[in-house]
Amino acid sequence: MLRFVVRRILQMCLVAFVLSMLIFVWLRSLPGGPVSAILGERQTPARRAALEAALGLDQPLHVQYLRFLERASQGKFGVSTKVLPGEDALQVFLDRLPATVELSLLALFLAIALGIPLGYMAARRHGSAVDTGAVIFSLVGVAVPVFFLAFLLKYFFAVEWNLLPVSGRQTTGLDATRVTGMFVLDGILTREWDASWDAFKHLILPAVALASIPFAVIFRITRASVLDVLDEDYVRTAEAKGLTARVVRGRHVLRNAMLPVVTTIGLQVGGLLAGAVLTESVFSYRGIGDALATAFREKDYAVLQVLILMGAVIFVLVNLLVDIAYALIDPRIRTR
Repeated sequence: MLRFVVRRILQMCLVAFVLSMLIFVWLRSLPGGPVSAILGERQTPARRAALEAALGLDQPLHVQYLRFLERASQGKFGVSTKVLPGEDALQVFLDRLPATVELSLLALFLAIALGIPLGYMAARRHGSAVDTGAVIFSLVGVAVPVFFLAFLLKYFFAVEWNLLPVSGRQTTGLDATRVTGMFVLDGILTREWDASWDAFKHLILPAVALASIPFAVIFRITRASVLDVLDEDYVRTAEAKGLTARVVRGRHVLRNAMLPVVTTIGLQVGGLLAGAVLTESVFSYRGIGDALATAFREKDYAVLQVLILMGAVIFVLVNLLVDIAYALIDPRIRTR
């Protein structure tokens, strides 16, 4: 097992290195570049040349990249020019991270809690009205764009019926103690139940919108995987031996059917980070997605750089954890 984990960590480091190179080249190929974004209307040839020299942008590309790696290893990614002017770019990421983590965790929980049971039930009742209805429901989840679903949820549940908050993370003016930056958890830790409940209500609509695609994917993979396992000889043998339905489901069906589902859940983390850009923008939810949209729109290169790079690192780390979980479920994977 240790050898398997070490091999995956080395692969992860290689992937992170390649991603950093791609991000570095891509950001410097965008129109205008960081110098134009910083100087704005005050740009003159003399000022531009001076700033390029100060930032090292007059050096060859490979020299710039080595300096970038050196600064990145020290956590120095530059200063925000638009998202939070004057604030360290890494600090912007750290400040916004808890909000997106909180939103993504709830969205992933909803997707898993609905997708796996519904997928299993649809597979067990293959061809029935329940199966057909569940498949249609999942197709709607995939077909409807996240931002459109977010607007629908916002209009009906917040504006028209006034059941949930329209936007934000918490009601303005509410006195709440900050501990972790995750408002629901902070309210629980400090026993400020009103603040925790208020933050949770603000989470519901963006989490439902964000969970729509992961739910549909997890449901369909679970359904297909369970159908495949139900046709296996060892399941029919277990049933022929007279084992109870509970034992057959737990030891033979679900354990084997969960292998592709675990991988799918890990891959959906990347989808959650991408969907958060649209969802957070619609609900004015101040997380990484909202900061990324603002940085891209306003050409805040320092924030763009750190947000994309850290997002890629998180995605790679999650996939490492998925590989380890996969190996724990199926020991045969460790030898591959």
